[in-house]
Amino acid sequence: MNYILFFTAFIGVFILLNMYISKRLVAKLDISDKNKRYLRIFLLINLVGILCYMLARYYVNTPSWLYFLFSVPIGVLFLLFLSAVVYDILRLLLSFAPVSQQRRNFLKKSLDVTSVAAASTLSLMALYEAKFVKIEKVDVEIKNLKESYKIVQLSDLHIGGLIDKKFIEDIVQKVNALNPDIVVITGDLIDVDVLSAKGQLDELAKLNSKHGTFFIVGNHEYFHNIEKIITAVKSLGIRVLENENVYIGEDGKGFNLAGVNDVMGYRTKTYIPDLNKALNGKKESPTLLLAHQPLFIHEVYDGVDLMLSGHTHGGQLFPFRFLVKLQQPYISGLYQHNKNLQIYVNKGTGFWGPPMRLGASSEITEIVISPLINVTH
Repeated sequence: MNYILFFTAFIGVFILLNMYISKRLVAKLDISDKNKRYLRIFLLINLVGILCYMLARYYVNTPSWLYFLFSVPIGVLFLLFLSAVVYDILRLLLSFAPVSQQRRNFLKKSLDVTSVAAASTLSLMALYEAKFVKIEKVDVEIKNLKESYKIVQLSDLHIGGLIDKKFIEDIVQKVNALNPDIVVITGDLIDVDVLSAKGQLDELAKLNSKHGTFFIVGNHEYFHNIEKIITAVKSLGIRVLENENVYIGEDGKGFNLAGVNDVMGYRTKTYIPDLNKALNGKKESPTLLLAHQPLFIHEVYDGVDLMLSGHTHGGQLFPFRFLVKLQQPYISGLYQHNKNLQIYVNKGTGFWGPPMRLGASSEITEIVISPLINVTH
């Protein structure tokens, strides 16, 4: 039932976007009716592609090249919609501009060409940017920490579809080259049935670090049999933190690493996050908390020095980040939440939906935590 509701809502939204583009952009262009008809046929084909994408998500034998063709229309339609909104606003302003009719007609035709060209260019830029995973280097000073540690964070890999074995192989190589003390994976690891992701998951067993790899579930794990996913991840030798903590480093010189289940658990009534349980029994040392969604920070009042999250994808396609901001307090990067607590939000190592990113590159985060030297009294 949940899948049916999600599917219906998802397609419904894109039908509305399609209608807006057709009526507020295509219909207003100064081109022939024949060319307008071609553009509307393109929009219809694009919409069919999105429908096929939703079906392909649950049909794992779909070839990668076909999955690619089905997923791209999502990003294309979104960027077309943004162009249509901007076009609508500028066209309205132009109608009030104190210029001659001849000048207004020239500016209108220029706006037509620019709007269509902008949507096309942004789509190509987004496809290109998604090909690269950047290493983001972050330095964080932690009060009462005795030694420095290098943490490599992965998040939102969304294994399945276009996130194939080769992609994970490349990620593992890049992580190992950083020679980390620990590796953390902050949720949304798998986006298909776990049996279909075995080849990709097996590659994660090759992650090398001094103190091991740690994982917490994200909201997408709840959609694909969370219990089986946790079991599969544990079989790789990766420690799954389920509302619990472990100590990293030598006694008295290290830090507590805690992890909570995702807030999706409040809706599913299973695998519910429990911060008190996660922090129970921790040692008198600095504490790092893994929580998939940044909004969980509203439940953290004391006992945590740094929280590592993901989920937002940094918006993935600019300016979608402004919509994400309506739900999440932080989008990407390092923030000082309050006097004692900092948070870092990873933009996602993979991507969801279209293989497109614009203004929010995929990332592997190299976080070096070190003792706070300059303490202000």
